[in-house]
Amino acid sequence: MKSHVRVAVIGGGVVGCSILYHLTKLGWSDVALIERKELTSGSSWHAAGGFHALNSDPGIAKLQSYTIELYREIEALSEHSVGIHMTGGINIAATDARWEFLRADHARHRVLGLETHLLTPSEIRDICPLIDVTDVRGALFDSHEGHVDPSGATYAYAKAAKKAGADIYRHTRVMDLKPTGRGTWRVITDQGEIEAEHVVNAAGLWAREMGAMVGVQLPLIPMEHHYLITEDIPEIVAAARELPLILDLDAEIYMRQERGGMLVGVYEKDAKPWAVNGTPWDYGETELLPPQLDRLADALIKGYERFPAVAEAGIRRIINGPFTFSPDGNPLIGPVPGVPNYWSACGVMAGFAQGGGVGLSIAQWIIDGEPSEDIFAMDVARFGPYATPGYTTEKAREFYANRFLLAYPNEYWPAGRDMQHDALFDSLKARNAVFGVSYGLEIPLYFAAEGEEAVETPSLRRSNAFPNVAREVKAVQEGVGILDASSFAKYEVSGPNAAAALDRLIANRLPGTGRIRLAPLLAPSGRLMGDLTVMRLAEDRFFLFGSGYLQAWHGRWFDTHLKAEGVTIRNRTQEYQGIHLAGPNARTLLERLTSCDVSDKALPFMGVREMEVGLAPAMVARLSLTGELTYEIYMPAQCLRAAYLKAIALGQDLGVVDFGFHALASMRLEKSYGIWSREFSRDYTPGMAGLGRFIDFSKDFIGKDAALAERDTPADRTLVTLAVEATDADASGYEPVWHDGNYVGFVTSGGYGHRVGTSIVMAYIDRAVADAPNGFAVSILGEKRPAQIAREALYDPASVRPRS
Repeated sequence: MKSHVRVAVIGGGVVGCSILYHLTKLGWSDVALIERKELTSGSSWHAAGGFHALNSDPGIAKLQSYTIELYREIEALSEHSVGIHMTGGINIAATDARWEFLRADHARHRVLGLETHLLTPSEIRDICPLIDVTDVRGALFDSHEGHVDPSGATYAYAKAAKKAGADIYRHTRVMDLKPTGRGTWRVITDQGEIEAEHVVNAAGLWAREMGAMVGVQLPLIPMEHHYLITEDIPEIVAAARELPLILDLDAEIYMRQERGGMLVGVYEKDAKPWAVNGTPWDYGETELLPPQLDRLADALIKGYERFPAVAEAGIRRIINGPFTFSPDGNPLIGPVPGVPNYWSACGVMAGFAQGGGVGLSIAQWIIDGEPSEDIFAMDVARFGPYATPGYTTEKAREFYANRFLLAYPNEYWPAGRDMQHDALFDSLKARNAVFGVSYGLEIPLYFAAEGEEAVETPSLRRSNAFPNVAREVKAVQEGVGILDASSFAKYEVSGPNAAAALDRLIANRLPGTGRIRLAPLLAPSGRLMGDLTVMRLAEDRFFLFGSGYLQAWHGRWFDTHLKAEGVTIRNRTQEYQGIHLAGPNARTLLERLTSCDVSDKALPFMGVREMEVGLAPAMVARLSLTGELTYEIYMPAQCLRAAYLKAIALGQDLGVVDFGFHALASMRLEKSYGIWSREFSRDYTPGMAGLGRFIDFSKDFIGKDAALAERDTPADRTLVTLAVEATDADASGYEPVWHDGNYVGFVTSGGYGHRVGTSIVMAYIDRAVADAPNGFAVSILGEKRPAQIAREALYDPASVRPRS
């Protein structure tokens, strides 16, 4: 065993071997993989081996496409067969809702770079004679689907990595991980010790144990998963070609051909976690769990109605093996917050669809400092301390059981809910609030009318929330509304060197004392890393505000780029909670809550002051995401409920109402205000996103060289707003945008603008057509709807109202 390596990858499944290969592909040969048993031990060896490029997240879809294309490469390099079968795949719809969903997905696939086709029932029958299409509406066909031999693919990655100089230590168990104090790790094994500059946890079923060695609690839980292999089926034996992968979510079944029979899998409703308290170290390298067909009976009966020939076949083998799941079913990859040079590559449930892309991303991140794609949906930093083992188990069970259900854009599943409440939760619930959840915290989406059940019905079309949101927006426009804004992230940065450290971190000028600035964060590549609001309360004291669900993500960036002597960083999100007062009567209501002068002169637009509000010490900032006069008020959490109730009582004659995040989303679209994870992400640059005006090129900051290059050579795409002639549905994201029948871009956000009375999208389109006067269309539920570019904000384009 070597004494030192640049990277030690722990775990010899498909993900670990892919990471090892990609490290060598990018030029690092002094790397090693450590596996406690044989390669593929754990979950990889008993996987079904299916792959597909389809995914609702564009970053993940790109990585899945990359994985599929990679198989031929590693097969050639390793001279080891991966057993690839490029059969294509069909996703069947047997209900109107599913068919509408597939048609909408088909339109989005143009954005994702995927070529899919919609099939009629007779076309389905032609390519898969096993299906009874009596009640089938149609299907989506993707030629870029198939399956590989799990062991063959894993060994191909490993052999290609070894040929490039990597070392693989099998039958070597990692016993402990210790920091050296030099920024490296002591990897202590039962076969010796090795020092590693980076450690990658790709330990699969044992990932939790590897995390515990460094004090990290990864939100993962193994789940039992069954599939069975049938005896030969005459229709398959007689078929002239291999059958495609079959996904029938309405029948709750997936299948692929396995020699002359079928491999049949289900995600049963009675989901069963395995090894909840930890994976046994002596779990065998090729050990399966006892099958429990009684748990599968209901799902199999339902599926067999659609595939009668499969129902008549005998069962050759039953596999019940554990796979690790995160709370939302996506992998946990990237640098683990708070643990330098320790990386997660765990929970990759679809290892043979995503393993290549995960390996590439981790290798790029380690070597280049960032991955090539925005993969926040996989980032280990998307979860925070709320993701406890109990929460993880509940959510993973829910995800598993709902794997085949339609997932609506306005749907929040119930598991793990009601675990975090802010100071206003009970008061808002009493006022008929309908809640969603963000970073484990319940947040108000809208307020149901009196006598109406406080539940939003999930839908691809405008939901029952629509008239209530319209009422809230109208009240904000005409009077004053109160938003519970406690979920926003708040970071206090202070100390004698705070200004100097922040000045390098953010691309804009620092605000003066008592002032506010919007501040993009850039990576060295020039891509966006954040969009923060910076408030300066004193020469050496700042507050940074951002999206609440990015707290761990922001914290990781601050740890790397903001920590310095004389700088103190504190996450004050839970300590400081707040409300927004928005509308033409907002100043009048604030005057009733404070004895301080809040006139336009004393507290101008983009100004911030500390003052007493409702008898509590507070920070009051004047800025607007609503497009109306707005005051953001933050105070100690224990004071907020009393201040809120006082605002409600004192605002009755001013038309005070509660409003939620649905109304805020509507109003910010009317103002063409982008938000993180939609218009702003690591996929985009300031020039693309229209944030170039917030960059101060006269100073030094992270990413300046790349930003200067983009300023001189604008990107091919630009962010625009379009008004859409829609009927009863709005875009929700990643729908294609067309110009004169040609695909020119994609939607980032969509919704209805209640103040202007039209459906609105924000979208990235080709810069070459951005000045075209007309000819635009946006796909909504698969139908092209006419659209017109808005050359200025659709509501109050001069921004008179927030400055009034």
